[in-house]
Amino acid sequence: MILAAGWPIWPLIMCSVLALAIVIERALSLTDAKVAPPGLAQAVVEQARTHRHQSAELSLPDTRTLLGQVLASPLEMAKRNPAADAQDLQSALHLAGRKAAQALDTRLQMLATIASAAPLLGLLGTVVGMIEIFGAQSGGGAGSNPAQLAHGISIALYNTAFGLIVAIPSMMFWRYFRARADAYVMQLETAADQLLRALTQRTEP
Repeated sequence: MILAAGWPIWPLIMCSVLALAIVIERALSLTDAKVAPPGLAQAVVEQARTHRHQSAELSLPDTRTLLGQVLASPLEMAKRNPAADAQDLQSALHLAGRKAAQALDTRLQMLATIASAAPLLGLLGTVVGMIEIFGAQSGGGAGSNPAQLAHGISIALYNTAFGLIVAIPSMMFWRYFRARADAYVMQLETAADQLLRALTQRTEP
């Protein structure tokens, strides 16, 4: 199939390999264990409520997860500066949240680009195949060069099919990972809001 499709299929093959690598990487990264372990947010918020006026007693969560990184930012500020107000803590949370959201979006735009570009690359192969067909006809009729005519048809059909084969799974996986990333962002925002309220109450007399 690859030999029959000609050179236009090689960009599609590279796109398929890249898309597969992104799908595997995102499947391993967008998990609860690496983003938001169950019970972590509740434990951190409860700790902030317990040590209402004891900033030195606050312990930072494990920052190997994105949720841990987000929740650790205001706690670290509260430990360094017990007089930090709600706006300072909110700014720290906002910055950490933006970094976490960017990490969740990593390579998803590239996967969406592949899903959008693959049909166009297939169309390019179709156009190249049509050029081959017209080249076969230009020498003196449709039957003047049957081999070149068949080659042009195979290029057109194989590239169109392979472009769709690459685009359809890429689009499906992009939508799936996009939904998971959005759900994690909402989870991080909820946990950050709860922690901010707990820390704000902690700083109140």
